[in-house]
Amino acid sequence: MSEISFIDTTLRDGQQSLWALGMKTDAMLGAAAEMDRIGFESMEFFVSIMIKKYVRELKENPWTWLREGTKLFRRTRLRNHGGLHGSGAMEKLPQSALKLLAERVVSYGIALTRTSNCWNDFDELRREVIDLRELGMETVVNLIYTVSPRHSDDYYAQKTREAAAIGPYRICFKDVGGLLTPERARTLIPAIMQNAGKVPVEYHAHCNNGLAPLCYLEAIKHGITSLHTAIPPLANGSSQPSILNVAKNLRALGHTPMVDEKAVEPVAKHFTAIAKRDGLAIGKPFAYDQSQYLHQVPGGVISNLRHQLKLVGKENQLPETLEETARVRADFGYPIMVTPLSQFVVSQAAINVIVGERYKEVTDQVIQYALGFWGKEAPALLDADTKDKILSRRRAKDWQNWTPPDLSLHQVRQKLGATISDEELLLRVYAGPDAVAALMSNGAPKAKLDAKQPLLNLIEELTKKKNCSHIYIRRDGVSLTLGRAAENKLAAATKSN
Repeated sequence: MSEISFIDTTLRDGQQSLWALGMKTDAMLGAAAEMDRIGFESMEFFVSIMIKKYVRELKENPWTWLREGTKLFRRTRLRNHGGLHGSGAMEKLPQSALKLLAERVVSYGIALTRTSNCWNDFDELRREVIDLRELGMETVVNLIYTVSPRHSDDYYAQKTREAAAIGPYRICFKDVGGLLTPERARTLIPAIMQNAGKVPVEYHAHCNNGLAPLCYLEAIKHGITSLHTAIPPLANGSSQPSILNVAKNLRALGHTPMVDEKAVEPVAKHFTAIAKRDGLAIGKPFAYDQSQYLHQVPGGVISNLRHQLKLVGKENQLPETLEETARVRADFGYPIMVTPLSQFVVSQAAINVIVGERYKEVTDQVIQYALGFWGKEAPALLDADTKDKILSRRRAKDWQNWTPPDLSLHQVRQKLGATISDEELLLRVYAGPDAVAALMSNGAPKAKLDAKQPLLNLIEELTKKKNCSHIYIRRDGVSLTLGRAAENKLAAATKSN
Protein backbone atom coordinates (compact mmCIF):
# COMPACT_ATOMS: atom_id res chain seq x y z
CA MET A 1 0.00 0.00 0.00
CA SER A 2 1.23 3.47 -0.88
CA GLU A 3 1.81 6.83 0.75
CA ILE A 4 -0.49 9.46 -0.78
CA SER A 5 0.45 13.14 -0.85
CA PHE A 6 -1.86 16.09 -1.33
CA ILE A 7 -1.86 19.41 -3.14
CA ASP A 8 -4.18 21.82 -1.34
CA THR A 9 -6.45 24.05 -3.44
CA THR A 10 -8.45 25.77 -0.67
CA LEU A 11 -7.10 29.29 -1.14
CA ARG A 12 -7.10 29.18 -4.96
CA ASP A 13 -9.44 26.81 -6.75
CA GLY A 14 -11.54 26.10 -3.67
CA GLN A 15 -12.49 29.70 -3.17
CA GLN A 16 -12.55 30.37 -6.91
CA SER A 17 -15.07 27.57 -7.43
CA LEU A 18 -17.32 28.28 -4.44
CA TRP A 19 -16.74 31.93 -3.50
CA ALA A 20 -15.82 33.45 -6.88
CA LEU A 21 -12.47 34.50 -5.32
CA GLY A 22 -14.39 36.54 -2.77
CA MET A 23 -12.29 35.76 0.31
CA LYS A 24 -10.68 38.78 1.94
CA THR A 25 -6.94 38.80 2.60
CA ASP A 26 -7.37 38.89 6.38
CA ALA A 27 -9.41 35.68 6.23
CA MET A 28 -6.64 33.88 4.35
CA LEU A 29 -3.90 35.24 6.58
CA GLY A 30 -5.87 34.15 9.66
CA ALA A 31 -5.55 30.48 8.64
CA ALA A 32 -2.17 30.42 6.91
CA ALA A 33 0.07 29.38 9.80
CA GLU A 34 -2.24 26.53 10.80
CA MET A 35 -2.55 25.35 7.18
CA ASP A 36 1.24 25.11 7.03
CA ARG A 37 1.15 22.47 9.80
CA ILE A 38 -1.16 20.06 7.98
CA GLY A 39 1.53 18.42 5.86
CA PHE A 40 0.47 19.22 2.33
CA GLU A 41 3.04 18.43 -0.32
CA SER A 42 2.26 21.82 -1.86
CA MET A 43 -0.50 24.42 -1.97
CA GLU A 44 -2.02 26.56 -4.72
CA PHE A 45 -1.51 30.10 -3.45
CA PHE A 46 -1.97 32.67 -6.23
CA VAL A 47 -3.53 33.14 -9.66
CA SER A 48 -3.31 36.25 -11.84
CA ILE A 49 -7.08 36.80 -12.04
CA MET A 50 -7.00 37.51 -8.30
CA ILE A 51 -5.51 40.88 -9.25
CA LYS A 52 -8.61 42.08 -11.10
CA LYS A 53 -11.01 40.59 -8.54
CA TYR A 54 -9.23 41.97 -5.49
CA VAL A 55 -8.61 45.44 -6.88
CA ARG A 56 -11.98 46.02 -8.56
CA GLU A 57 -14.39 44.25 -6.22
CA LEU A 58 -12.75 43.56 -2.87
CA LYS A 59 -10.85 46.89 -2.88
CA GLU A 60 -7.69 45.19 -1.65
CA ASN A 61 -4.14 45.07 -2.91
CA PRO A 62 -3.34 41.45 -3.90
CA TRP A 63 0.37 42.03 -3.35
CA THR A 64 -0.43 42.16 0.37
CA TRP A 65 -1.39 38.49 0.19
CA LEU A 66 1.82 37.60 -1.62
CA ARG A 67 3.99 39.66 0.67
CA GLU A 68 2.44 38.66 4.02
CA GLY A 69 1.07 35.24 3.16
CA THR A 70 4.35 33.77 1.93
CA LYS A 71 5.97 34.64 5.28
CA LEU A 72 3.58 32.29 7.09
CA PHE A 73 4.42 29.13 5.13
CA ARG A 74 7.63 27.42 6.21
CA ARG A 75 6.89 23.73 5.52
CA THR A 76 4.61 23.81 2.47
CA ARG A 77 5.77 24.46 -1.08
CA LEU A 78 3.58 27.18 -2.59
CA ARG A 79 2.31 27.19 -6.16
CA ASN A 80 1.29 29.80 -8.64
CA HIS A 81 -1.47 28.98 -11.11
CA GLY A 82 -0.96 30.00 -14.73
CA GLY A 83 1.88 30.41 -17.16
CA LEU A 84 2.93 32.97 -19.75
CA HIS A 85 -0.27 33.03 -21.78
CA GLY A 86 -2.36 34.58 -19.03
CA SER A 87 -4.41 32.27 -16.80
CA GLY A 88 -7.98 33.49 -16.79
CA ALA A 89 -7.19 36.24 -19.28
CA MET A 90 -10.06 37.07 -21.62
CA GLU A 91 -7.83 39.28 -23.68
CA LYS A 92 -4.33 39.06 -25.08
CA LEU A 93 -1.85 40.57 -22.64
CA PRO A 94 1.71 41.60 -23.49
CA GLN A 95 4.26 38.83 -22.99
CA SER A 96 6.49 41.35 -21.26
CA ALA A 97 3.85 41.91 -18.57
CA LEU A 98 3.22 38.18 -18.14
CA LYS A 99 6.94 37.57 -17.67
CA LEU A 100 7.16 40.44 -15.20
CA LEU A 101 4.32 38.90 -13.17
CA ALA A 102 6.13 35.55 -13.10
CA GLU A 103 9.32 37.30 -11.95
CA ARG A 104 7.49 39.06 -9.13
CA VAL A 105 5.82 35.81 -8.02
CA VAL A 106 9.20 34.04 -8.02
CA SER A 107 10.65 36.88 -5.95
CA TYR A 108 8.27 35.87 -3.14
CA GLY A 109 9.65 32.32 -3.19
CA ILE A 110 6.96 30.70 -5.35
CA ALA A 111 8.91 28.65 -7.89
CA LEU A 112 6.28 26.20 -9.13
CA THR A 113 3.25 26.81 -11.32
CA ARG A 114 0.53 24.79 -13.04
CA THR A 115 -0.69 25.78 -16.47
CA SER A 116 -2.64 24.59 -19.51
CA ASN A 117 -3.19 24.96 -23.17
CA CYS A 118 -6.95 24.96 -23.65
CA TRP A 119 -6.65 22.58 -26.64
CA ASN A 120 -4.07 20.25 -24.98
CA ASP A 121 -1.62 21.61 -27.57
CA PHE A 122 1.74 20.83 -25.98
CA ASP A 123 3.71 22.15 -28.93
CA GLU A 124 2.31 25.55 -27.94
CA LEU A 125 3.33 24.98 -24.29
CA ARG A 126 6.90 23.84 -25.06
CA ARG A 127 8.35 27.35 -25.33
CA GLU A 128 6.42 28.47 -22.26
CA VAL A 129 7.90 25.70 -20.09
CA ILE A 130 11.41 26.69 -21.20
CA ASP A 131 10.80 30.41 -20.62
CA LEU A 132 9.33 29.81 -17.16
CA ARG A 133 12.32 27.68 -16.20
CA GLU A 134 14.63 30.52 -17.23
CA LEU A 135 12.63 32.81 -14.91
CA GLY A 136 13.15 30.36 -12.03
CA MET A 137 9.81 28.55 -12.13
CA GLU A 138 9.12 24.86 -12.80
CA THR A 139 5.87 23.90 -14.53
CA VAL A 140 3.17 21.31 -13.98
CA VAL A 141 1.33 20.99 -17.31
CA ASN A 142 -2.36 20.10 -17.34
CA LEU A 143 -3.73 17.28 -19.44
CA ILE A 144 -7.38 18.36 -19.58
CA TYR A 145 -10.18 15.83 -19.60
CA THR A 146 -13.44 16.23 -21.47
CA VAL A 147 -16.10 14.04 -23.03
CA SER A 148 -16.73 14.04 -26.77
CA PRO A 149 -16.46 11.57 -29.67
CA ARG A 150 -12.89 12.64 -30.43
CA HIS A 151 -11.54 12.60 -26.86
CA SER A 152 -10.87 8.85 -26.66
CA ASP A 153 -8.35 6.89 -24.57
CA ASP A 154 -6.06 6.86 -27.62
CA TYR A 155 -6.31 10.65 -27.82
CA TYR A 156 -5.20 10.95 -24.17
CA ALA A 157 -2.42 8.39 -24.58
CA GLN A 158 -1.01 10.45 -27.45
CA LYS A 159 -1.43 13.75 -25.59
CA THR A 160 0.31 12.27 -22.54
CA ARG A 161 3.32 11.37 -24.68
CA GLU A 162 3.36 14.89 -26.10
CA ALA A 163 3.13 16.40 -22.61
CA ALA A 164 5.99 14.27 -21.28
CA ALA A 165 8.15 15.17 -24.28
CA ILE A 166 8.30 18.88 -23.37
CA GLY A 167 9.98 18.11 -20.03
CA PRO A 168 7.58 19.42 -17.38
CA TYR A 169 8.04 19.07 -13.63
CA ARG A 170 4.85 16.99 -13.63
CA ILE A 171 1.73 16.24 -15.65
CA CYS A 172 -1.58 17.02 -13.96
CA PHE A 173 -4.58 15.05 -15.19
CA LYS A 174 -7.24 17.75 -14.84
CA ASP A 175 -10.96 16.95 -14.78
CA VAL A 176 -12.25 20.50 -14.66
CA GLY A 177 -15.88 19.53 -15.23
CA GLY A 178 -15.98 16.58 -12.84
CA LEU A 179 -16.90 14.35 -15.79
CA LEU A 180 -14.76 11.27 -15.23
CA THR A 181 -16.61 8.14 -14.10
CA PRO A 182 -14.99 5.25 -12.19
CA GLU A 183 -15.68 3.00 -15.18
CA ARG A 184 -13.84 5.32 -17.61
CA ALA A 185 -11.04 5.79 -15.07
CA ARG A 186 -10.25 2.07 -15.19
CA THR A 187 -9.14 2.36 -18.82
CA LEU A 188 -8.08 6.01 -19.06
CA ILE A 189 -5.80 6.32 -16.01
CA PRO A 190 -3.69 3.29 -17.03
CA ALA A 191 -3.37 4.71 -20.57
CA ILE A 192 -2.07 7.99 -19.11
CA MET A 193 0.30 6.35 -16.62
CA GLN A 194 1.76 4.03 -19.26
CA ASN A 195 2.58 6.94 -21.58
CA ALA A 196 3.90 9.46 -19.03
CA GLY A 197 7.31 7.80 -18.91
CA LYS A 198 9.37 9.12 -16.01
CA VAL A 199 7.25 12.25 -15.55
CA PRO A 200 5.12 12.00 -12.35
CA VAL A 201 1.35 12.39 -12.74
CA GLU A 202 -0.97 14.11 -10.27
CA TYR A 203 -4.77 14.32 -10.38
CA HIS A 204 -7.01 17.38 -10.07
CA ALA A 205 -10.81 17.02 -10.23
CA HIS A 206 -13.93 19.00 -9.40
CA CYS A 207 -16.94 17.50 -7.64
CA ASN A 208 -19.57 18.97 -9.99
CA ASN A 209 -21.12 15.55 -10.51
CA GLY A 210 -20.36 13.88 -7.20
CA LEU A 211 -17.98 11.32 -8.72
CA ALA A 212 -14.54 12.82 -8.07
CA PRO A 213 -13.98 11.17 -4.64
CA LEU A 214 -14.71 7.76 -6.18
CA CYS A 215 -12.46 8.45 -9.17
CA TYR A 216 -9.63 9.46 -6.80
CA LEU A 217 -9.76 6.03 -5.19
CA GLU A 218 -9.79 4.37 -8.61
CA ALA A 219 -6.78 6.46 -9.70
CA ILE A 220 -4.79 5.34 -6.65
CA LYS A 221 -5.28 1.74 -7.73
CA HIS A 222 -3.57 2.57 -11.02
CA GLY A 223 -0.52 4.31 -9.59
CA ILE A 224 -1.34 7.99 -9.01
CA THR A 225 -0.04 9.09 -5.60
CA SER A 226 -0.63 12.89 -5.61
CA LEU A 227 -4.18 14.23 -5.33
CA HIS A 228 -5.67 17.73 -5.29
CA THR A 229 -8.06 18.33 -2.38
CA ALA A 230 -9.57 21.23 -0.44
CA ILE A 231 -10.50 21.91 3.16
CA PRO A 232 -14.20 22.19 4.09
CA PRO A 233 -16.21 24.36 3.70
CA LEU A 234 -14.25 25.14 0.51
CA ALA A 235 -14.41 21.51 -0.64
CA ASN A 236 -17.10 19.57 -2.48
CA GLY A 237 -19.79 21.32 -4.51
CA SER A 238 -18.02 22.62 -7.59
CA SER A 239 -14.65 22.54 -5.78
CA GLN A 240 -12.24 19.64 -5.15
CA PRO A 241 -12.93 16.65 -2.88
CA SER A 242 -12.57 17.14 0.86
CA ILE A 243 -9.17 16.26 2.28
CA LEU A 244 -10.93 14.77 5.31
CA ASN A 245 -13.15 12.48 3.25
CA VAL A 246 -10.40 11.36 0.88
CA ALA A 247 -7.89 10.74 3.69
CA LYS A 248 -10.44 8.71 5.65
CA ASN A 249 -11.27 6.52 2.64
CA LEU A 250 -7.59 6.00 1.81
CA ARG A 251 -6.86 4.84 5.35
CA ALA A 252 -9.76 2.39 5.11
CA LEU A 253 -8.15 0.95 1.97
CA GLY A 254 -4.79 0.55 3.72
CA HIS A 255 -2.99 3.58 2.26
CA THR A 256 -1.16 6.27 4.25
CA PRO A 257 -2.38 9.84 3.68
CA MET A 258 0.59 12.16 4.26
CA VAL A 259 -1.36 14.77 6.21
CA ASP A 260 -2.37 15.41 9.81
CA GLU A 261 -6.16 15.31 9.76
CA LYS A 262 -6.35 16.74 13.30
CA ALA A 263 -4.54 19.83 12.10
CA VAL A 264 -7.23 20.32 9.44
CA GLU A 265 -10.02 20.77 11.99
CA PRO A 266 -9.20 24.29 13.29
CA VAL A 267 -8.70 25.49 9.70
CA ALA A 268 -12.10 24.11 8.69
CA LYS A 269 -13.66 25.87 11.71
CA HIS A 270 -11.96 29.13 10.72
CA PHE A 271 -13.28 29.09 7.15
CA THR A 272 -16.74 27.99 8.28
CA ALA A 273 -16.86 31.01 10.57
CA ILE A 274 -15.75 33.23 7.67
CA ALA A 275 -18.48 31.75 5.47
CA LYS A 276 -21.14 32.46 8.09
CA ARG A 277 -19.79 35.93 8.81
CA ASP A 278 -19.68 36.99 5.16
CA GLY A 279 -22.65 35.03 3.84
CA LEU A 280 -20.53 32.75 1.63
CA ALA A 281 -21.43 29.28 0.38
CA ILE A 282 -20.56 26.13 2.30
CA GLY A 283 -19.54 23.36 -0.09
CA LYS A 284 -21.73 20.27 0.00
CA PRO A 285 -21.59 17.03 -2.00
CA PHE A 286 -23.56 17.20 -5.23
CA ALA A 287 -25.91 14.53 -6.50
CA TYR A 288 -25.22 12.96 -9.88
CA ASP A 289 -26.51 15.17 -12.72
CA GLN A 290 -26.63 13.83 -16.26
CA SER A 291 -26.99 17.36 -17.68
CA GLN A 292 -23.40 18.04 -16.59
CA TYR A 293 -22.30 15.93 -19.56
CA LEU A 294 -24.15 18.29 -21.90
CA HIS A 295 -23.02 21.76 -20.79
CA GLN A 296 -19.77 20.66 -19.02
CA VAL A 297 -19.39 24.03 -17.28
CA PRO A 298 -16.45 23.88 -14.80
CA GLY A 299 -16.76 24.78 -11.14
CA GLY A 300 -15.09 28.19 -11.16
CA VAL A 301 -17.14 29.28 -14.15
CA ILE A 302 -20.44 28.16 -12.57
CA SER A 303 -19.85 30.28 -9.47
CA ASN A 304 -18.86 33.31 -11.54
CA LEU A 305 -21.81 32.81 -13.92
CA ARG A 306 -24.19 32.73 -10.97
CA HIS A 307 -22.49 35.81 -9.52
CA GLN A 308 -22.66 37.78 -12.79
CA LEU A 309 -26.31 36.84 -13.46
CA LYS A 310 -27.16 37.97 -9.92
CA LEU A 311 -25.49 41.34 -10.53
CA VAL A 312 -27.83 41.98 -13.49
CA GLY A 313 -30.92 40.56 -11.78
CA LYS A 314 -31.05 37.41 -13.94
CA GLU A 315 -30.04 34.71 -11.44
CA ASN A 316 -33.30 32.84 -12.11
CA GLN A 317 -32.12 32.27 -15.69
CA LEU A 318 -29.16 30.09 -14.65
CA PRO A 319 -30.84 26.76 -15.65
CA GLU A 320 -31.84 28.17 -19.04
CA THR A 321 -28.31 29.52 -19.55
CA LEU A 322 -26.78 26.10 -18.80
CA GLU A 323 -29.10 24.47 -21.34
CA GLU A 324 -28.09 27.05 -23.94
CA THR A 325 -24.43 26.47 -23.03
CA ALA A 326 -24.76 22.88 -24.25
CA ARG A 327 -26.12 24.12 -27.60
CA VAL A 328 -23.42 26.77 -27.98
CA ARG A 329 -20.68 24.24 -27.16
CA ALA A 330 -22.02 21.97 -29.92
CA ASP A 331 -22.05 24.92 -32.35
CA PHE A 332 -18.44 25.71 -31.41
CA GLY A 333 -17.25 22.16 -32.20
CA TYR A 334 -17.14 20.76 -28.64
CA PRO A 335 -14.13 22.68 -27.26
CA ILE A 336 -12.73 21.61 -23.89
CA MET A 337 -14.64 23.61 -21.30
CA VAL A 338 -11.64 25.24 -19.69
CA THR A 339 -10.36 28.82 -19.44
CA PRO A 340 -10.74 30.80 -21.65
CA LEU A 341 -12.91 28.66 -23.94
CA SER A 342 -15.45 27.84 -21.24
CA GLN A 343 -15.92 31.54 -20.52
CA PHE A 344 -16.43 32.27 -24.23
CA VAL A 345 -19.09 29.56 -24.52
CA VAL A 346 -20.88 30.45 -21.27
CA SER A 347 -20.84 34.21 -21.93
CA GLN A 348 -22.31 33.69 -25.38
CA ALA A 349 -24.98 31.38 -23.97
CA ALA A 350 -25.94 33.99 -21.37
CA ILE A 351 -26.17 36.68 -24.07
CA ASN A 352 -28.36 34.44 -26.22
CA VAL A 353 -30.72 33.87 -23.28
CA ILE A 354 -30.86 37.49 -22.12
CA VAL A 355 -31.27 38.96 -25.62
CA GLY A 356 -33.78 36.27 -26.61
CA GLU A 357 -32.20 35.52 -29.99
CA ARG A 358 -29.24 33.28 -30.71
CA TYR A 359 -26.09 35.11 -31.91
CA LYS A 360 -27.88 38.42 -32.44
CA GLU A 361 -25.09 39.84 -30.28
CA VAL A 362 -21.68 38.22 -29.85
CA THR A 363 -18.60 39.08 -27.82
CA ASP A 364 -15.34 40.16 -29.40
CA GLN A 365 -13.74 36.99 -28.00
CA VAL A 366 -16.25 34.81 -29.90
CA ILE A 367 -15.33 36.63 -33.11
CA GLN A 368 -11.67 36.03 -32.29
CA TYR A 369 -12.46 32.34 -31.64
CA ALA A 370 -14.00 32.04 -35.10
CA LEU A 371 -10.93 33.70 -36.61
CA GLY A 372 -8.50 31.32 -34.88
CA PHE A 373 -6.99 33.76 -32.36
CA TRP A 374 -7.63 31.32 -29.49
CA GLY A 375 -6.41 28.11 -31.12
CA LYS A 376 -5.90 26.87 -34.63
CA GLU A 377 -8.47 24.08 -34.19
CA ALA A 378 -11.38 26.43 -33.48
CA PRO A 379 -12.26 27.67 -37.01
CA ALA A 380 -12.13 24.13 -38.40
CA LEU A 381 -14.44 22.75 -35.71
CA LEU A 382 -16.97 25.62 -35.67
CA ASP A 383 -20.39 24.86 -37.16
CA ALA A 384 -20.56 26.45 -40.64
CA ASP A 385 -23.88 28.29 -40.11
CA THR A 386 -22.77 29.59 -36.72
CA LYS A 387 -19.44 30.69 -38.16
CA ASP A 388 -21.27 32.62 -40.87
CA LYS A 389 -23.50 34.38 -38.29
CA ILE A 390 -20.45 35.39 -36.27
CA LEU A 391 -18.21 36.55 -39.13
CA SER A 392 -20.83 38.22 -41.34
CA ARG A 393 -21.17 41.25 -39.06
CA ARG A 394 -19.22 44.46 -39.45
CA ARG A 395 -17.43 44.03 -36.15
CA ALA A 396 -15.80 40.84 -37.50
CA LYS A 397 -14.27 42.83 -40.36
CA ASP A 398 -12.55 45.05 -37.78
CA TRP A 399 -10.89 42.00 -36.24
CA GLN A 400 -10.09 40.11 -39.44
CA ASN A 401 -6.76 41.75 -40.27
CA TRP A 402 -5.79 42.56 -36.69
CA THR A 403 -2.86 40.99 -34.87
CA PRO A 404 -2.38 41.39 -31.12
CA PRO A 405 0.29 43.97 -30.31
CA ASP A 406 3.08 42.56 -28.19
CA LEU A 407 4.28 45.61 -26.31
CA SER A 408 7.71 45.71 -24.73
CA LEU A 409 7.89 46.44 -21.02
CA HIS A 410 9.10 49.95 -21.86
CA GLN A 411 6.02 50.48 -24.05
CA VAL A 412 3.74 49.15 -21.31
CA ARG A 413 5.34 51.59 -18.88
CA GLN A 414 4.95 54.51 -21.29
CA LYS A 415 1.27 53.64 -21.59
CA LEU A 416 0.46 52.98 -17.93
CA GLY A 417 3.11 54.72 -15.83
CA ALA A 418 6.78 55.37 -16.45
CA THR A 419 7.86 55.83 -12.83
CA ILE A 420 5.61 53.51 -10.84
CA SER A 421 6.76 50.23 -9.26
CA ASP A 422 6.61 46.91 -11.07
CA GLU A 423 3.83 45.76 -8.77
CA GLU A 424 1.65 48.81 -9.33
CA LEU A 425 2.28 48.51 -13.06
CA LEU A 426 0.96 44.95 -13.00
CA LEU A 427 -2.10 46.06 -11.04
CA ARG A 428 -2.82 48.54 -13.82
CA VAL A 429 -2.27 45.94 -16.55
CA TYR A 430 -4.71 43.45 -15.01
CA ALA A 431 -7.25 45.67 -13.23
CA GLY A 432 -7.05 48.94 -15.18
CA PRO A 433 -5.68 52.34 -14.14
CA ASP A 434 -9.00 53.70 -12.85
CA ALA A 435 -9.60 50.77 -10.51
CA VAL A 436 -6.04 51.01 -9.19
CA ALA A 437 -6.39 54.77 -8.62
CA ALA A 438 -9.58 54.15 -6.64
CA LEU A 439 -7.80 51.48 -4.57
CA MET A 440 -4.85 53.72 -3.82
CA SER A 441 -7.05 56.63 -2.79
CA ASN A 442 -8.87 54.45 -0.26
CA GLY A 443 -5.63 53.47 1.46
CA ALA A 444 -5.02 50.15 3.21
CA PRO A 445 -8.08 48.22 4.43
CA LYS A 446 -8.86 48.65 8.11
CA ALA A 447 -8.05 45.73 10.39
CA LYS A 448 -10.98 43.42 11.08
CA LEU A 449 -11.63 40.62 13.53
CA ASP A 450 -11.29 37.18 12.07
CA ALA A 451 -12.69 33.81 13.08
CA LYS A 452 -9.43 32.82 14.76
CA GLN A 453 -9.88 35.54 17.43
CA PRO A 454 -13.58 35.64 18.28
CA LEU A 455 -13.15 36.56 21.95
CA LEU A 456 -14.23 40.19 21.63
CA ASN A 457 -17.29 39.13 19.68
CA LEU A 458 -18.11 36.62 22.42
CA ILE A 459 -17.67 39.18 25.18
CA GLU A 460 -19.78 41.74 23.36
CA GLU A 461 -22.63 39.24 22.94
CA LEU A 462 -22.43 38.11 26.58
CA THR A 463 -22.68 41.67 27.89
CA LYS A 464 -25.98 42.07 26.05
CA LYS A 465 -27.59 39.41 28.24
CA LYS A 466 -29.95 41.03 30.77
CA ASN A 467 -30.54 38.01 32.99
CA CYS A 468 -27.04 37.68 34.51
CA SER A 469 -25.00 40.05 36.64
CA HIS A 470 -21.68 38.20 36.50
CA ILE A 471 -20.02 36.08 33.79
CA TYR A 472 -16.96 33.87 34.37
CA ILE A 473 -14.72 32.57 31.53
CA ARG A 474 -11.86 30.16 32.28
CA ARG A 475 -9.57 28.42 29.76
CA ASP A 476 -6.03 27.05 29.89
CA GLY A 477 -5.27 28.69 33.22
CA VAL A 478 -6.58 32.11 32.18
CA SER A 479 -9.74 33.46 33.80
CA LEU A 480 -11.92 36.47 32.99
CA THR A 481 -14.68 37.89 35.18
CA LEU A 482 -17.33 40.26 33.86
CA GLY A 483 -19.75 42.17 36.03
CA ARG A 484 -22.44 44.77 35.46
CA ALA A 485 -20.39 47.45 37.18
CA ALA A 486 -17.73 47.18 34.46
CA GLU A 487 -20.19 47.22 31.54
CA ASN A 488 -19.49 50.76 30.34
CA LYS A 489 -15.71 50.32 30.50
CA LEU A 490 -15.93 47.03 28.60
CA ALA A 491 -18.11 48.54 25.88
CA ALA A 492 -15.63 51.39 25.46
CA ALA A 493 -12.68 48.97 25.28
CA THR A 494 -14.50 46.79 22.76
CA LYS A 495 -15.33 49.78 20.57
CA SER A 496 -11.73 51.03 20.63
CA ASN A 497 -10.57 47.64 19.31
